[in-house]
Amino acid sequence: MSITTLPKSFEVLEPLVPSWALATQNERQQRRIHASRGELRAFYEAMLPRIEDIVSYVDRYPLGELPPEAERLFALALSLAEVAPHIELYGGDPKVPHSFDEARFVADHGEQVL
Repeated sequence: MSITTLPKSFEVLEPLVPSWALATQNERQQRRIHASRGELRAFYEAMLPRIEDIVSYVDRYPLGELPPEAERLFALALSLAEVAPHIELYGGDPKVPHSFDEARFVADHGEQVL
C-alpha cells in the first residue's frame, strides 16, 4: 500500500512530491538548475492543468496554518512558479540564459520554509 501525501483529489501529482515539493526557495532553485529540460517540461506539463485547482484548495487555509498535505501541494505550486519562466520564456533552459551565474545571487529569505 502506498502512502499518499497530497489531498485525495491531487493523487495524480503524488510522483512529483519527492523531487519537487521543496520547502525553501533555495531548494527549489537548485532543483530547477540541476534538472534537465525534459524534467522541467514534464513537471510543467503535469502541474499547469491543475494549478487553478491547487490554488483554490490551498486558499482555504490561512498562510502559516496549512495542514501537511496542503503544504506539500503549495510547495509544488511554488516549484511551478520557479520552473514556468524557464519553459515559457527561456525555451526550457534550466538556467537563465545570457546572465550571471545564479550561484552569485543568494536570497536573504532563501532558507525560510515556505
